[in-house]
Parts: sequence; C-alpha cells; structure tokens
Amino acid sequence: MNVDCLDKAIRRVADFPKQGILFYDITGVLVDKDAFKFCIDRMVDLYKDSKIDAIAGIESRGFLFAAPLAEKLGLPLVLIRKKGKLPGDTYKCSYSLEYGTAEIEVHKSDVKKGQKFLVIDDLIATGGTLAASKNLIEQGGSSVEEFFGIIGLPELNYGKVLSPVKVTTLINYSGK
Repeated sequence: MNVDCLDKAIRRVADFPKQGILFYDITGVLVDKDAFKFCIDRMVDLYKDSKIDAIAGIESRGFLFAAPLAEKLGLPLVLIRKKGKLPGDTYKCSYSLEYGTAEIEVHKSDVKKGQKFLVIDDLIATGGTLAASKNLIEQGGSSVEEFFGIIGLPELNYGKVLSPVKVTTLINYSGK
C-alpha cells in the first residue's frame, strides 16, 4: 500500500457542505482496510520515537485516526469535541471555519500541565480548528508539539496559521 492507493480511496464531493467547496471524504479510507492500515502504520512509523505524552483527536473524524495510534503507542487519547458534547468543566475556544464558525472544548481534567501533545484531524484546510485546539491545550498548561492530518490543503495557507508548530500530512491536494 502506498500514497497512490490512499489517493484512490479518498472520495471527492463537489459543492459540499456548500456551493464552491470540494470536500475530501475520508470515509472511503475507512472502508478500504488496506488504505486505513496504511494510514495507521505510517502514523506509527512517524511517531513511535517521538517525545509526545498524549494524543488529541478532533471530533469526529480525527478520533478515527487518533484512537488506534494512541493505543499502538500506549499514550492517552484526549478528545476535542464540539461545544456542548462534554460534561463537566471544559476549556473552550471559538474559531472560524472555511465555511462558518464553531466552538470546541476539551475536559480540563484531561489536559495535564506540561504535557506535549500530537493533535490529529482527518483534513487540514485553513488551520482554524487546529489553532483552536492548540489554544485549548495551552489553556491547560500544555503544548502542541505537532499537528497531523491524513489530508492537507496547503494552498489554503494553514502553515501560516499554525506556525511555528510542525504540520505533517500523508497526502496533499489543491484547495480549489
């Protein structure tokens, strides 16, 4: 399995969730056991020797890649969820999306002061969700060491938004 096979498993959906957006759908990766295995194996290779203490997965598709990686590396998995989905005390952060606004939260008790995080999402577009996730983790006294996405849309300039934190993706597409 290689990146070409991964590319074939990713569905492209025009005008979703609104007119003019080309949506890269990773559900094709999930139903293709070889493509999914390629993603997880590649992530393990990338992070098995890293100095991270925890993995944060972003709702909802980020969970699907963060959970198996956390299990394979023996690290805690912290869930970053949409507003109102977590009970108890949370850190909160509002941000802009490429097609609207949103707010995310994380349990305060899940972010331990001084931890070094890897933050995972399925797709990195403008970087807004990841930047907000970094804000949440920093509210808890921890740091983000790296961002990871299966798909990257570098033409949307996420690198500028997320700098100086390293961003790694398995495959990149034009944001148009």
